[in-house]
Amino acid sequence: MLFIYNLSVRIYYNLIFISSFFNKKAKLWLNGRKNDNLLYVKRSVWFHFASLGEFEQGRPVLEAFRAKKPESIIVITFFSPSGYEVRKNTPLADHTYYLPLDTKKNAARFIQTINPEIAIFTKYEYWYHYFDELHKRDIPLYVISGIFRPGQVFFKWYGGLHRRMLGFVTRFFVQDEASQTLLKTIGISNVSVSGDTRFDRVWQNASSPKKLEFVEQFKAGKPIFIGGSTWPEDEVLIAQLIPLYPEWKFIFAPHEIEEGKIARLLKLLPGEETVRCSQIENLDGGIAGFSVLVIDNIGMLSSLYQYGDMAFIGGGFGIGIHNTLEAAAFGLPMIFGPNYERFKEARDLVNLQLGFSIETEVQLTAVVDKMIRHSEYRTEKGVAIRTYVKEHTGATELIMQAIS
Repeated sequence: MLFIYNLSVRIYYNLIFISSFFNKKAKLWLNGRKNDNLLYVKRSVWFHFASLGEFEQGRPVLEAFRAKKPESIIVITFFSPSGYEVRKNTPLADHTYYLPLDTKKNAARFIQTINPEIAIFTKYEYWYHYFDELHKRDIPLYVISGIFRPGQVFFKWYGGLHRRMLGFVTRFFVQDEASQTLLKTIGISNVSVSGDTRFDRVWQNASSPKKLEFVEQFKAGKPIFIGGSTWPEDEVLIAQLIPLYPEWKFIFAPHEIEEGKIARLLKLLPGEETVRCSQIENLDGGIAGFSVLVIDNIGMLSSLYQYGDMAFIGGGFGIGIHNTLEAAAFGLPMIFGPNYERFKEARDLVNLQLGFSIETEVQLTAVVDKMIRHSEYRTEKGVAIRTYVKEHTGATELIMQAIS
């Protein structure tokens, strides 16, 4: 099985190499790993994140560790360019790298260079050689905000190697009791149910959000519908709401902001009423007169939600919805596509009738219409959503008590 795993890693690398000739993200992934800039560290604390979402999820623990042990050298690694390129200069880390490809040689060299006293992985990412090398060196390895489902390879008859990886973990801090129970079925008992650190992160953000003056000008006292991390399928549906509710304003924050993607989105929107974020500085007048705002940059969405009254979370017509908690922390009733089952908080919101899954334009309009025409209903939902988020905070403190 290890041979197949190693072969799969090599095949993945070759596919990225081929894709790099025409895909910007693949090129960043490849070139980032070519730069041999690793610096020797006598002792460090290693945090690994798959991507930007996992960074934000694990950030409360990272910040708490930095505050509690300011003398520690913190090394951060990312697997994806969407994490590294945005957070490569974060002041929370002393060194930030792309995680080298998971080979036995790379893992030994990397760990020998950064010399971690502990390693902390957030939610996803299980790499055999890195886990094995940490285990051989008796370096504690923690997985925080973990979540497990029966369909994962760990629980399949052919998942022996992956179950072996789990055996290298010192302790799992999982989001729910279902994950703990599932791990017990394969003999993993070093598990604590701590909850999801994302709740701590979004609650912290909502308590002191970054003000965006241009959005305040755009809002001009009117209610705003926000499309967060949207994909084309989401944008087609949301765009059809614009003429139906002229008293509302709309903000689109697409998941991908390449010029071609933005151009495609703009074709769906009323041109004379639409302004791009990147164009605001060149406008002679203000932006209060526009009804649609397109955010064509990265990193602003979590602050945007403070100005919203309702949200559509993108990704539900693809591999899965994006972060619902950032909007929930501000009490925004939210809508998303049908692919949300992998996300516990989304399932909770649907079960509590605080989030609404739709598949068609008719379903979307029905939900939106009820929210808009009955503002007290929308307000009631908003209060309940914030209460749900507040009640689920506290994971960071539980984790820090155990690992620091």
